Amino acid sequence: MSAGPILFQWTGDAMEPARRSHNICNATFVVGQFYRLEEILDRSAKSHNHYFADLSESWKNLPEDMAERFPTSEHLRKFALIKCGFADQRQIVCSSKAEAQRIAAFVKPMDEYAIVTVRDAVVTVWTAHSQSMRAMGKKVFQESKTAVLEYVAGLIGVSRDDLRENAGMAA
Repeated sequence: MSAGPILFQWTGDAMEPARRSHNICNATFVVGQFYRLEEILDRSAKSHNHYFADLSESWKNLPEDMAERFPTSEHLRKFALIKCGFADQRQIVCSSKAEAQRIAAFVKPMDEYAIVTVRDAVVTVWTAHSQSMRAMGKKVFQESKTAVLEYVAGLIGVSRDDLRENAGMAA
């Protein structure tokens, strides 16, 4: 099913695909076979916009010593996602510390937002999870949003409520 989630409607007796998805269902599913159906709750545009407004406000209020480290709010967001555990981690064990340094230097430009570290002969690469609507459902998005905003509020030394108020957004 590469077409993405299919919209269904509960009729009281069965889940019926939306008219626009009927041909996709005919091409994908076998009549009489059982399939698992999982509800995916859409997140609201308001929640999404709130998140990015708070992030922008945080980024604008970074202390000078941090401003160079995070040239854009996107850099700040991805860093915070990684620090809050919404990331993938990969490790490469090299034959020497020098080789690990070379591998790290090679890997880093592949993702400007990744965190790449070298410890002895081991290179560790962390990349932030995507927060796109398709990649992250409502529940996980809300968890990551809360964690990231609390993290960045801490970076600038304000409470999450103060940050929200300064961004002019409601909870």
